[in-house]
Amino acid sequence: MFSAYIIFIVFFIGCRIIVSQNENPPTKKGKENPKFCILIPARDESLVIEDLLKSIVEQTERIPMEDVYVIIESEKDKSLEIAKQYHASVFIRKHLERQRKGYALDECIQEMKKEYDAYFIFDADNILDKNYLKEMKKTYQEGYDLASGYRNLKNKEKSIEIASHLTFSILNGIVNEAKCKDTRNITLSGTGFFIRGEWIKKWQGFPFHELTEDYELTLYSILHDMTSTYNKKAIFFDEAPTTLTTSIRQRKRWIKGYFTTRKKYIQEIRKTITKNGTNNGSRYTEIIGITPIIFILIMFLIPVIRDILLLICQSTFLEAISILSIRILFIYGASSFLTLLLLMKEDKYLHITLEKKIKASIYHPFFLLTYVHAFLLSLLEKDVQWEKIEHQEKQKS
Repeated sequence: MFSAYIIFIVFFIGCRIIVSQNENPPTKKGKENPKFCILIPARDESLVIEDLLKSIVEQTERIPMEDVYVIIESEKDKSLEIAKQYHASVFIRKHLERQRKGYALDECIQEMKKEYDAYFIFDADNILDKNYLKEMKKTYQEGYDLASGYRNLKNKEKSIEIASHLTFSILNGIVNEAKCKDTRNITLSGTGFFIRGEWIKKWQGFPFHELTEDYELTLYSILHDMTSTYNKKAIFFDEAPTTLTTSIRQRKRWIKGYFTTRKKYIQEIRKTITKNGTNNGSRYTEIIGITPIIFILIMFLIPVIRDILLLICQSTFLEAISILSIRILFIYGASSFLTLLLLMKEDKYLHITLEKKIKASIYHPFFLLTYVHAFLLSLLEKDVQWEKIEHQEKQKS
């Protein structure tokens, strides 16, 4: 076990040295008074979209509501009337055979009559902190091509909701913060980000149509030397799945999209690495991908499997069960403790009671195990479809 930890530490330090050696492309200073627009794919989202539109109206950095585009699929959608009440622009899709968020964005952008300096993308169940656009305007003016805000949590009653959100707390609070420190490209997740207008003009649409269009855009940004950053002061709220079944279905899509997108881009990224090249750290990071996580799992599983075999051969059944139970409880306890530390770290933003923190910490290790289930489902289903996440009730921030 000790030698396994030594190997892991050496592996981790080696990866860290490689990815930290980064020379990002220079940023281009943005306009003093930029024109922003907001794109909201909103198929049958009448239960939640009003809260988002209201939060846009209440921004300290105002944006004309005609520059807010609500994308729907039918005039019968109740979201249409809500959008009109807030004087937002409504785009009704024509090519409904293409059922992914990327296609909806692409179709809308191609039909837009105006051009903007930055295009923000949100899900209909998001809510913006009143200073979101104000903070993101500063980031735009610093010259970044892409920037993501801090993803906070709307619904905090159930442990499944908090556990689901912790995936993004880890991605943003640990991974993206480290990437920003090293000036590497961040990993986009979901929505709550902007794209600089020059790129939209170049694409003449939104050319990212994989199951995980956010990750596809991340890999494209690395391949084409786009600059990106993470602004923790630009806060928006997102709704987490309220049931484990819904969460697994969502993560199944993420996992399938992750691997299909990597298959499309990683070879091209590998070819662009040159000695003293620009943005090599970001390229190495994505080539490594989730290898460190797999390595950690292997370092845990090998000793456990070895001990199981030894116990079967050398011990009685009761002795084997007793020793294995102690080991499992140790791993479970360590995982729960780390979860609690993470929740404490994010307390400034999440504002969760101590009781809920403890319950979520107890639940989270079981939630992590369900990633295995979601992974297996993604392997077994060849044609994973984009599925709408149903909202069981109207959420308030």
